[in-house]
Amino acid sequence: MRVASLKSVHYAWIVAAVSFITLLGAAGFRSAPGVLIVPLQDDFGWSRATISLAVSVNLILFGLMAPFAAALMRTFGIRRVAVIALLVIATGALLTTLMTQPWHMVMTWGVIVGLGTGSMTQVLAATVVNRWFVARRGMVLGILTAAGATGQLAFLPFLAWLAEDFSWKYVSFAVAGGALAVVPVMALLMRERPADLGLRAYGATTDDPPVVQSTGREAFRAPINILRKSSGSVDFWLLAATFFICGASTNGLIGTHLIPAGVDHGMTQVAAASLLALIGIFDVIGTIGSGWLTDRWDARKLLFMYYALRGISLMLLPMALDVQNAGLLLFIVFYGLDWVATVPPTVTLATKAFGRSDGPIVYGWIFTSHQIGAASAAFAAGAIRSSTGDYFIAFVLAGALCIAAAAMALRIGRVSTGGTLLQDAPATS
Repeated sequence: MRVASLKSVHYAWIVAAVSFITLLGAAGFRSAPGVLIVPLQDDFGWSRATISLAVSVNLILFGLMAPFAAALMRTFGIRRVAVIALLVIATGALLTTLMTQPWHMVMTWGVIVGLGTGSMTQVLAATVVNRWFVARRGMVLGILTAAGATGQLAFLPFLAWLAEDFSWKYVSFAVAGGALAVVPVMALLMRERPADLGLRAYGATTDDPPVVQSTGREAFRAPINILRKSSGSVDFWLLAATFFICGASTNGLIGTHLIPAGVDHGMTQVAAASLLALIGIFDVIGTIGSGWLTDRWDARKLLFMYYALRGISLMLLPMALDVQNAGLLLFIVFYGLDWVATVPPTVTLATKAFGRSDGPIVYGWIFTSHQIGAASAAFAAGAIRSSTGDYFIAFVLAGALCIAAAAMALRIGRVSTGGTLLQDAPATS
């Protein structure tokens, strides 16, 4: 019975499980910057603005690699690109243990790890979902997004404990170990396309076209050509602008600076890291729920709700840090529910507008905007803290930007050129 049951499982779910484990196991590299700021400041005497520069370089390259990584996966395969990316991440993390100057951190954590991380994460999730799923696409994307984002937050208390009780170098060792541990899983179990196993994508019919495979030369031309074509769409710029603000208000600001802000308010590193871990718990609920809702509701209205909720939460964060206890708990709940809940509706809107083949690459460019926003906020918040002594202005400004993003989200699909998104297009089911 068990063998028969296993054989009845569509391999798309196995591919999704492999992707989940890979994103979860490799999530440590996204956690580390937040727990490294204070230890590096104490160990080397570097300012938060200096350390934030390396984090910003990492975030920019993380984003710039995304469309090219999507094209490389379309040409050379998910498995090959992901395995190489994991090895690059491990190498960069290990090299950080040898750094003695700020530029060393820029080159290792900024450049090497940034290039490695940019070759997978959300682009991996979008590629897998578009290639293997027609039905349940939003739900699966929500689960995979939660794996990367929540894994990033869930590991924070452990990494903070390593940094506080041992050394920041142990954080680098742990990140490298996590990346290497999932290499065999990806190498042995990942399959590239349903057609390789004589299958259709899960939920696909004969009317659903397969995802196009590119030649090696197109792997480098496709991102530029697709950017040129998609940039004529108002929807592309609205999605890019809202995702810029998404990155600024999550990875760039909270992911990088909530722990130092907590330390400023008398918390220990581990206690402050535990706040982000709790955000991760609510993020699981919010992101999977967002995927389920994206299959059923208007994605634009979901984005409006998510950005508005996030904006209000960020504006109230300075007060919550002063009050702590109940105030911080409320922030964790409301902010955590939409930490990355914006991803499923954003990917769905990009796929509807630009198709299943080009959609992941278009999303890669939109994600580039996300990471430019994250890099800008990571550096700006560090500079604000260095010049004013606190993060008040950074938190309030980020909240105001989120309110603006909520308004922009409602305009997506209203006027479009260059894409195919219709005003009242139904959600994919």
